[in-house]
Amino acid sequence: DGAGGATPAALAAAAGLRPEQAQSAAEALVARGLLARDEVVTARLAATDAGRDQAARGVPELRIRGLVGDGATVQAAQDLPDLDRAAVGAAFGGLKKAGLLRVDGQAVQVAPGPGWAVHEARQALLVRLASAPDGLDEATLELDAALRADVEARLPSKRGKRGGEPFERLEARVRRYGPTPAGAAALEDLVDDDRPEVAQLTPALLKDGGWREVRFRPFLAAAPAPAAFARRNPYRAFLDQVKQTLLGLGFEEMTGPLVETELWNTDALFLPQFHPARDIHDVYFVRDAERGPAGGPAHAFARGEDPVTRDAAEAVAREHEGRGASGSRGWAYDFDRQRTLRLVLRSQGTALSARWLRRAQDPGKYFGMARCFRYDAVDATHAPDFFQVEGIVTSERTTFRHLLGLLELFARQVARSDAVKFVPAYFPFTEPSVEVHIRHPQLGWIELGGAGIFRPEVTRPHGVDRPVIAWGLGLDRMAMVALGVDDIRHLFTNNLPEGLATLRAR
Repeated sequence: DGAGGATPAALAAAAGLRPEQAQSAAEALVARGLLARDEVVTARLAATDAGRDQAARGVPELRIRGLVGDGATVQAAQDLPDLDRAAVGAAFGGLKKAGLLRVDGQAVQVAPGPGWAVHEARQALLVRLASAPDGLDEATLELDAALRADVEARLPSKRGKRGGEPFERLEARVRRYGPTPAGAAALEDLVDDDRPEVAQLTPALLKDGGWREVRFRPFLAAAPAPAAFARRNPYRAFLDQVKQTLLGLGFEEMTGPLVETELWNTDALFLPQFHPARDIHDVYFVRDAERGPAGGPAHAFARGEDPVTRDAAEAVAREHEGRGASGSRGWAYDFDRQRTLRLVLRSQGTALSARWLRRAQDPGKYFGMARCFRYDAVDATHAPDFFQVEGIVTSERTTFRHLLGLLELFARQVARSDAVKFVPAYFPFTEPSVEVHIRHPQLGWIELGGAGIFRPEVTRPHGVDRPVIAWGLGLDRMAMVALGVDDIRHLFTNNLPEGLATLRAR
């Protein structure tokens, strides 16, 4: 336009868009170098509510002059009940200081002089501003020096309004857009090619040949993609925090496979092969693993071809039969040396501890975060697959009291529970044994896991003759308390409103 560009409002009117849509499109063209943006800050002078009232009633100085008239007392000259006493006093004092009022005792007289002109000009300016709700552009206002100084003195102070100011300054940023040389050239191309522009090749365009009658909007493949914002899954962050805590305490991490032999999953833990916990209804067996293709990787692993498994298998078998290094009478049955090599999904994290006993140092402390699989009915605190934090500490000076201290550390520092209790328990591979329970705010007391001191039947087959404290605790249940979740399934849901959105970081 004549001002050197078009405003967003003008662009919106011409294109049939809303102003915000027109400005967004214009900014996109600026980013592509097709439009140039010019931004000017304009100042508009406007009347406040007090100013509009003065425009109707008169400015205080002129009203005081009207009250004095042919003669009045000081009190009568300040009788303006609709104005506060401070404003009236300031106006009266200003007139007296400028010599426009003479005071003789209690008598007041008006003194003629050019000083009244600035007050009359202010009155006229307020009348103009009162009829312009959006104010007037200061650049177009012709104000002489005296009136401009008078107006500036009656604007709100930078320290905040004092109250009763008749003027206010409204600043606005006006953007105007005009074509760049590249934009002008693109505009000429558009004028020459009046085919409609489309952004997507659709089946309909291909079917009827309409793609020949349209222009396809170009895409800049090198343009940077918008930044993606994300946050870590709360449960994943919890698991990482547990791991870092244990590493910081000097523990070494144990690792092992998800698919285990029965040797390490149960036999090495002195669970007899007739134990009910080894039934198909409790453990997931790998289909056809024991009769799989000869030479296959699973079968090679099951046969125990690695030296550790081969050496350990016979030592564990002798312990079950009562002929082992511990001197225990065992379980008094014939150990099935073929069954011990069957493959199962790891059902407990203690399988890691059994594997690592042979490499454990004295003293030494180890932990593992194991994904375990066990047949179970799903409810608020049970799932068929779950995480366990497993650990062992081996030392001649390790006692059961050390174990209780570690369990309380897990309950209070990791699970962030405000209440913990220990309950006597039985496990075939530990003696003495203990269960640790923590209190969930909604579910009450829940079992966190079991712990104890490994029996000699577990440690001696691997050449360990010193005390080993061990524990296996449910990380999922710890997270339920730490994150404020009342259903274990919410830790793994993909339904954010019902699951992850309920997690609260503490």
